[in-house]
Amino acid sequence: MSISRDVILDTLKLLSLPGGGDLVSNDMIRALTIEGESVRFVIEVADPEAAVAMDSVRKAAEEAIRRLHGVSDVSVVMTAHGPAKKAAPPAAEAPSLKIGRHPTQGGVQKVSGVDRILAVASGKGGVGKSTVSSNLAVALAKQGRRVGLLDADIYGPSQPRMMGVSKRPGSPDGKTIIPLQAHGVTMMSIGLMVDPDQAVVWRGPMLMGALQQMLGQVEWGELDVLIVDLPPGTGDVQMTLCQRTQLTGALVVSTPQDVALLDARKAIDMFAKLKAPVLGLIENMSMYICPSCGHEAHIFGHGGVRAEAEKIGVPFLGELPLDIEVRQAGDAGVPVAAGDGPLAEAYAALAARLVAGGMA
Repeated sequence: MSISRDVILDTLKLLSLPGGGDLVSNDMIRALTIEGESVRFVIEVADPEAAVAMDSVRKAAEEAIRRLHGVSDVSVVMTAHGPAKKAAPPAAEAPSLKIGRHPTQGGVQKVSGVDRILAVASGKGGVGKSTVSSNLAVALAKQGRRVGLLDADIYGPSQPRMMGVSKRPGSPDGKTIIPLQAHGVTMMSIGLMVDPDQAVVWRGPMLMGALQQMLGQVEWGELDVLIVDLPPGTGDVQMTLCQRTQLTGALVVSTPQDVALLDARKAIDMFAKLKAPVLGLIENMSMYICPSCGHEAHIFGHGGVRAEAEKIGVPFLGELPLDIEVRQAGDAGVPVAAGDGPLAEAYAALAARLVAGGMA
């Protein structure tokens, strides 16, 4: 019989905090999940300074749960509710105020062992950005590149399904995370760390902290390129990646129709504001080939992304087809790029352009 949630919470109530109370009464436990004999949860504190002071409590909580009957694996993560406290400005210098300033404490970080980082982005959802990310990663691996794939779509992680992995990553010391391997690609996703049937209800600072953990604490090894599958839009995850990581550049995915291009332009503008280069545009769902008669139809239009790339002066990296096999392959956990045929060749051609251009 697996251990119950009540038993875990009752155990955590026994741990006193330095300032009084306990983790449960102070409402600091988040994302408690139980899978068989594995238990994982998040301790949410006020800021990074409190996280440092509370590390001994985190260790004590992990050890207390590990001692419970029926528990064989425990993972306890500390996250800060807000940014680090800023030092007061010198007396002779008036404090500056800029509305909407995004926290960038710590400066730009290099991901150890990773040569290039490519963000795959879109202005809106539903344009196939995650499909492009997984297939591009596999196509690059087939061409001999050492490739990593980071699913940074925190609210809607889809790479575990698309890459056919479900095992929870290991953590030998409670700090480093061992990523999984699939189709020649090293991969990591928040979807592997949380219950797939539960929503991730996190605030902005928690999203930023999760991204930084997956970049900095995962043992990526030596990679030629790390592909980051971003969530749609222009939010906290995109800003954190651009401002805290040595990003090589972004690939923007869009379908050809005008309504998608409107949002793609916003993504391009965001990267310009964050001083992150856009390395090229990709037109997904560019054409549909009827399997019965071979007729080529342009369901979402055609050529709009190419025209946009020419207009703004960035490379147009290629057209990718709309085909039921792409969807079926993603649902089955074997990206179509892992096989052979015209669909795999389309992604192989895209990967070859990136390699030839020194981007991957």
